[in-house]
Amino acid sequence: MAGRDTLETFPSPHPEREFEIAIACPEFTSVCPKTGLPDFGVIRISYVPGERCIELKSLKYYLLEFRNQGIFYEAVTNRILDDLVAVCAPRKMTVTGDFAARGGITTVVTATYAV
Repeated sequence: MAGRDTLETFPSPHPEREFEIAIACPEFTSVCPKTGLPDFGVIRISYVPGERCIELKSLKYYLLEFRNQGIFYEAVTNRILDDLVAVCAPRKMTVTGDFAARGGITTVVTATYAV
């Protein structure tokens, strides 16, 4: 199970200013909890940092922890948002899971946090 303890942060270079950071993780994988088949997607993270920013290498390892985890799209998108908000306390953040077609159906899940 992916754990937020994998995530690291660093001090924002300009905590007094609002600026947006956009991150795309185009190789996200998890497992369908119903079928056991792999799910593929793009995770997009957009946030305005507060005092801390997300360290990207730790984010990569955090997302890799979902690779063999059975979890629904809706749950994983919200879990990523909850974990990132917990470790970096952003002013606002949006996590979008844009999942590849399975059986002719695509799914996009968007979860948002704002102070």
